Amino acid sequence: MQETVLFVDDEKSYLAYTTSIFENKGLRILTASSAMEALEIIDQEHVSVVVSDNEMPGMRGLELLAKIKELSPHTVKIMMTGSADLSTALAAINSGEVFRFVVKPWKKSEMLRAVKDGIRRHRILQSLAREDEYILHSLAQTIELKDASTRGHCDRVATLALKIAAELHISVDRQREIKYGSWLHDCGKIGVPEAILNAERALTPKEFDVIKKHTIWGCDVVRKANLSKTVQDIVLYHHERWDGKGYPCGLKGEDTPLEAQIVAVADVCDALTMDRPYRKGLCRDEFLRTIVEMQGTNLAPHLVDTLLQILERD
Repeated sequence: MQETVLFVDDEKSYLAYTTSIFENKGLRILTASSAMEALEIIDQEHVSVVVSDNEMPGMRGLELLAKIKELSPHTVKIMMTGSADLSTALAAINSGEVFRFVVKPWKKSEMLRAVKDGIRRHRILQSLAREDEYILHSLAQTIELKDASTRGHCDRVATLALKIAAELHISVDRQREIKYGSWLHDCGKIGVPEAILNAERALTPKEFDVIKKHTIWGCDVVRKANLSKTVQDIVLYHHERWDGKGYPCGLKGEDTPLEAQIVAVADVCDALTMDRPYRKGLCRDEFLRTIVEMQGTNLAPHLVDTLLQILERD
């Protein structure tokens, strides 16, 4: 697969020269003349390496690269900087914000080497991520063994959440985070006694308080595993409600991160339609009536609309 490299610089002469030296190097080259343009590209494309100037009008390169770290964790970040700003570049490397820097005016050989090293770094990260996928999926399946009635739940939630994300034109990298978050959204249930998980009756208030802690326990697990903030947000906030009556924080409306809202819709959808020890799953007509009633209370109105469009096609 051909890797993509994005160059960001407000000086178009640098962009033109950089593009020319990477011709016939087997890479796909994209350019942006501002940080905002770069973020739009990152949101739509899978970018292996981004090389950004630091001193630009509006958003500086360092701030841009910090935002890219959140949007696309595996994109390798290289900063172009003037000699007077070397201390900033070194601090960025030490904090993990930047992989490498090149000093302007740079030599052709220096830029070629930096991008080559960045590509190699990206390939390593991708290789680790593929291994992580197996580990993360295995962890989700292990947790489901505590509650036989939810077997396959995490996979079904991930499948539907990704359909919703694709319908909303969410970037491939964010979709990957949604997949991980869907797999692990209930990982905190590892700390919930099986007697509560498998109860064939309504839970007592104290038992429900224990259940509600699984979001906090799960977020702690994924944080300690160094998974992204997006995955942490999904695990922590997937039981928040649009009307602010959810848990653990009582967030309302758009205060809940979009990725967590998407997983919440997929989670509710699967929970309503599958058999549980304390009730039978709803038939299609009952489910559709119930999910519409939840629109604007439990769930985001626009996401329920998206879900209904998907179900109408399937």
